[in-house]
Amino acid sequence: MWTPTTRRQHSRRGLRYETDLTTKEWRLIEPYLLARSRYGRPRGRSLREIVNAMTSSTGSPMALGMAGSCAGWSDFYVLRGGIAWRLLPNDLPPWQTVYRWFATWRDTGVFEKINHALVMADRERVGRDASPSAAIIDSQSVKTTEAGGPRGYDAGKKINGRKRHALVDTDGRGLVLEPHPASIQDRDGGGPLLCVSRRPFPFIEKVFADSGYAGDRVARATVIAVEIVRKNPDQVGFAVNPRRWVVERFFAWIGRNRRLAKDFEATIDSARAFLYAASVMLLIRRLGRAT
Repeated sequence: MWTPTTRRQHSRRGLRYETDLTTKEWRLIEPYLLARSRYGRPRGRSLREIVNAMTSSTGSPMALGMAGSCAGWSDFYVLRGGIAWRLLPNDLPPWQTVYRWFATWRDTGVFEKINHALVMADRERVGRDASPSAAIIDSQSVKTTEAGGPRGYDAGKKINGRKRHALVDTDGRGLVLEPHPASIQDRDGGGPLLCVSRRPFPFIEKVFADSGYAGDRVARATVIAVEIVRKNPDQVGFAVNPRRWVVERFFAWIGRNRRLAKDFEATIDSARAFLYAASVMLLIRRLGRAT
């Protein structure tokens, strides 16, 4: 519920762009970014500025070492605003620099590593175990564009594009996120997602899912028990279903980023990186207000 107190907590009026990182927020992710090399020429851009560009457009955490006073992540700018790389404002680093750092972090799994660390930190902040024992799984189908790349037709949703498979904890934090062609059914995509989750989150014992995940393919994929949460037989129209609403809320949260309104990426790797960047942004804001 919005109150004068919560509005002040969420206000970002003092920043150049609303997607810029505050000093507290930057300190949360700075340790996970690539360290400065002892060799080669000095960096010309602050990593913090690059990060700001990615969320207000797309930036690189490496540049931060040069200009600690800059506040932002360019990657967040691109993510939240939904703009093309070449349309980054002139007061942010050049788009070529921002994209180069985005590609570096994408290919080295930096977004996934930061998300994993922040999930554990936020769970401990509220008094829970760092690694969850229960989770919820679901998918979201979105259209793609003329950028191309892997895609498929989801006959159920009548969408030609990709699916975003998400495994979240019981509070809605993104644990494992995986995009793939929309033609892959939930029962075929759910098993591999649960298999991937075993390394970063080995203590998950139960997963809640809808009827699309019923069957042996998901149930036998791992040792995780899969509980199907079915609709009430008397349900008419929309109704909030137990457990399952948490993952739907997660999709609504990351859907506020215009870059995710459709899947604009030509590669699955880039699509995955932006999904994790959106999850990281949620966690950064939450932890930044709490610290």
